[in-house]
Amino acid sequence: MSDGRDPSEIQDDVELSEAAQEMADAMEAAANEMDGKASEDEISMEQRFQMLADENAKLKDQVLRAHAEMDNIRKRAERQVADTRVYAVEKFAGDLLPVSDNFARALDALPEGERDGLSDAGKNLLVGVEAIQKELHATFARHGITAIHAEPGSDFDPNLHQAVSQIPSEHPSGKVAATFQTGWKIGNRTLRAAMVAVSAG
Repeated sequence: MSDGRDPSEIQDDVELSEAAQEMADAMEAAANEMDGKASEDEISMEQRFQMLADENAKLKDQVLRAHAEMDNIRKRAERQVADTRVYAVEKFAGDLLPVSDNFARALDALPEGERDGLSDAGKNLLVGVEAIQKELHATFARHGITAIHAEPGSDFDPNLHQAVSQIPSEHPSGKVAATFQTGWKIGNRTLRAAMVAVSAG
């Protein structure tokens, strides 16, 4: 049954319906594509955030390590400066030790009992030598140079004492029996070990 319309009008309606359907399909496809892109952008943003967080953590770790390294360098530099202050005169002090030894030998060459028999000039000379020796040792002390104690009967310490012989003595075995030459140290370093004999018991 005809609706009284011209066949060309019916054809136009069919074409319009198909065009409308195609447009609707195209719009749906575009909407789906936009949803897909939005989802991809969302994943990409999460990934970017994670990457930035990882990079931030890595940079923080590097900064902390750099601070720790700088602190270690500062402490090392302070130790080196302190050591330089203490040990700067080490070689010079070592060169002066024979002078100290010679003063000690000069004073030991005159027994105590004979000192009273000296003339006034001799006594003045003795006092002068003793004063020079005391001044030398005081100068040593001002620069952190101290004598190593090695009295007979004290413990033998291989870091501070050099054993040149072992002799029988009244002291227990392994103790210092006699001292032949005074030892010296600067700070915590041994400048010259004390020359001693070790007791054989």
